[in-house]
Amino acid sequence: MKVLRQIFNNLPIRPIKQNWRCLSSLPVIDVKVDKKGIATLNMNKPPVNVLSTDMLLMLKSEIKELEKNKCRGLILTSANKSVFSAGLDLKELYKPDEQRLREYYALFQETWLAWYGAEMPTAALINGHAPAGGCVISTCCDYRVMLPNFTIGVNEVQFGVIIPIYVQASVSSVLPKRIAEIALTQGKLYTSAEALQVGFVDELADTKQQGLDKCLKYLAAFEKVTPKAATLTKLQFRARDLEEFHRERKRDLDKFVKNVTDEETQQVIGEYVDSLHNKQKK
Repeated sequence: MKVLRQIFNNLPIRPIKQNWRCLSSLPVIDVKVDKKGIATLNMNKPPVNVLSTDMLLMLKSEIKELEKNKCRGLILTSANKSVFSAGLDLKELYKPDEQRLREYYALFQETWLAWYGAEMPTAALINGHAPAGGCVISTCCDYRVMLPNFTIGVNEVQFGVIIPIYVQASVSSVLPKRIAEIALTQGKLYTSAEALQVGFVDELADTKQQGLDKCLKYLAAFEKVTPKAATLTKLQFRARDLEEFHRERKRDLDKFVKNVTDEETQQVIGEYVDSLHNKQKK
């Protein structure tokens, strides 16, 4: 968990309030659309782009709005130079109010659905560490470019959290099934070079600009095809995963809440939160 501690080093841990926090007055994402209709979405929630309520709401609503406006493609990246996204909000998982936890996780489910079922072509430029939920969001995209010297992986089992079936599906759409099973059951974090080797990412880039150029090149290939045909073909590939998500959605929500509120899981999360507190005091 050394890498995770580095990522969360500056993350403030506050007492849980038993109501929804007000959304930030500052935008947590920045979206720009170029002349060709390609959007670039920069996650910008210091210090580590945690997938808080406001971040998830914006990720879900922005991709829906871009689809509505017939955007030709989307690049997801980070304004942070060292972290793509640190994943789910620990403040929502530790000693949670059960109803609030249900609402928070349901929002994460909806965000996954919006991105994995996106009608437009998408690419992720992973320009920082991408553990846990940060990695999950990237696997929802159609293409991934990563900068060197960072790590990526779905490591929730380190905290006692069972990997949801739909997360297994999006990871297995990127990795060979056997490698996906090892990655998820062991909670492995891969270096950029290792991620390229196993298939977590499609390309490496030396700089963010070079990474953006590679993503744009990937998206430019869709100029030669009919958008509707490309969309329907993509959704046919993902249809079984999406159908299973809808079928198991309620059961998955119940299972997640039971798992996270389990005494043993809370103890593991609590020990990690305490380690962050102690590190911040030094």
